[in-house]
Amino acid sequence: MTQIYLVRHGEPDYEPIDSRGLPGMAADSAPLTALGRKQAEELADLLGGIRATYLVSSPLTRALHSAAIIGHRLALGVRVDYDLRDWLPDQTGRWRSVTDVRAAKDELETYDGEWPEGIQRPWEPLSQVRERAQAALARHAASTDGPVLAVTHAMVIRALTGEQATAHGAHEYYRYDPNSV
Repeated sequence: MTQIYLVRHGEPDYEPIDSRGLPGMAADSAPLTALGRKQAEELADLLGGIRATYLVSSPLTRALHSAAIIGHRLALGVRVDYDLRDWLPDQTGRWRSVTDVRAAKDELETYDGEWPEGIQRPWEPLSQVRERAQAALARHAASTDGPVLAVTHAMVIRALTGEQATAHGAHEYYRYDPNSV
């Protein structure tokens, strides 16, 4: 059994993205706000006592920025895994605005996170998020004997734990049992 702490990145700053009118996946390049940086620092201090031996992050800037702060404070190198990325509101990457993302999320909620029977939707169902995140965690848990910090996103945490309200800069404990996957 590997102890995994699923860390939600700090608060992102979408102003540089929004002010430039950048669409879709360009939003994934948003850095942290000053508060987001503070959240990552405080989380590193909070989790310092668990003696994590491994730190892995989503490749998205807000997660990488958080992981860099945490890794620096805890003297851990940061590994990156694409499968810890955020939920895709449109798997083509063509969404244009936060309004599009909210509409996709509303539809996801209407269908309880899964595509309706026999109808494929553009958004990524939670079962796919869970499957890719579990595969990522399995790869990284196999590389260490100690606790793992995985810096990721609210929807990934939700897909793995069912927790729907993980705040920016917060974490959820996740017991990874390779025999149950």
